[in-house]
Amino acid sequence: MFFIYNIITYIVQFVLQIVALFNKKISLFIKGRKESFSILKDKINPNDKVFWIHVASLGEYEQGLPIMEKLKEKFPTHKIVLTFFSPSGYEVKKNNAIADATIYLPMDTNKNAKHFLQLVHPEKIFFVKYEYWPNYLNQIKKHKIPTYLVSGILRPDQVFFKSYGSFYRKALDAFTYFFVQNQISRDLLNSIGKENVSIVGDTRFDRVSQILEKDNQLTFLDDFTNDKTVDTIVIGSSWPEDEKLIATYINSHKENNVKYIFAPHNIKKEQIDNLVNALNVPTVLHSQHTNSDLKNTKVYIIDTYSLLTKAYSYATIAYIGGGFGSGIHNILEAATYGVPVIIGPNYKKFQEAKDLISLGGCIVIKNQEELDANFDRLLKNKAKCKELGAINNDFILRNKNATDKIIQHIF
Repeated sequence: MFFIYNIITYIVQFVLQIVALFNKKISLFIKGRKESFSILKDKINPNDKVFWIHVASLGEYEQGLPIMEKLKEKFPTHKIVLTFFSPSGYEVKKNNAIADATIYLPMDTNKNAKHFLQLVHPEKIFFVKYEYWPNYLNQIKKHKIPTYLVSGILRPDQVFFKSYGSFYRKALDAFTYFFVQNQISRDLLNSIGKENVSIVGDTRFDRVSQILEKDNQLTFLDDFTNDKTVDTIVIGSSWPEDEKLIATYINSHKENNVKYIFAPHNIKKEQIDNLVNALNVPTVLHSQHTNSDLKNTKVYIIDTYSLLTKAYSYATIAYIGGGFGSGIHNILEAATYGVPVIIGPNYKKFQEAKDLISLGGCIVIKNQEELDANFDRLLKNKAKCKELGAINNDFILRNKNATDKIIQHIF
């Protein structure tokens, strides 16, 4: 089975090199990996003590960050190697301050896995949430390196739990311990003979619970919201499908005293231009906001990265994008501010969303009519707005401390 897997991996690698000629994201995926080993040679010395943390993308980085911070605090002389699979995570966080080396994970070939472990020689390894690469895991197992899955989520439809999944089940033997988010994940691992597992929750709760302790003020948004005295809907990580619905709402509610802050997931010029053109109200881009009349502007579009977390502090209501596409983005950053959260219908893979929906702090909409009705209802009923927000904030506080549980168990 390893032979077939490796053949497929090389075929995929070849095909991606062709696709990269026409696709910018895939181009980053390919070019970035060509630099990975040279970065490691430059940043990591043979005598260094190293922790390796692997994340898929931006969301998993946020889950891994509390772990990295604790490791730095507890072992200040150790180095951290952080690997990403996706360009959407790496390109945003490649200059982070926590890791000593941040790179794309080289493709999962046996040769790459051997070379990577030789250069990094990690003392311990942390895989965040998911990402199971058989060649890497096979080499990790051979080297007997303590390896942990943190904030793990497993589902019955994954290959590990299928009759034909023995190859992938065997790869899980590399993990020393599984720290999972829920009972379902624990039961699934138990069902395939894995007893080295504990339910500790999601480390992102630790990350977002710290947000309120920071300075979240943005002077331009103070001006835009008249020092938070105007009802404001913050639309985070939006996709075109989300933006179409919300633009329709905004255009049909021009006279209400409400403002809107968009932070699109993709800040390509074409998508930003499409959003601006869809709006029939005064709109300003963050990149052009200087000297703008922000108090008389209806929509503020953040066409840059790294401001969304602070922008949520200005929200009366938060809408989180992705639910009309491949899946919702992080709802916890908004929830920690104690505001109602609204999402689209594709949320089933996200435990925190399911939990908040059952509690009532998160509302699912399936179409324009439901979006309009819920925006109107919450804007008119401030008591209900506060009630739902309190549910969300309390949920965050009750679920933190996963990081401490993991670190205490390992060390």
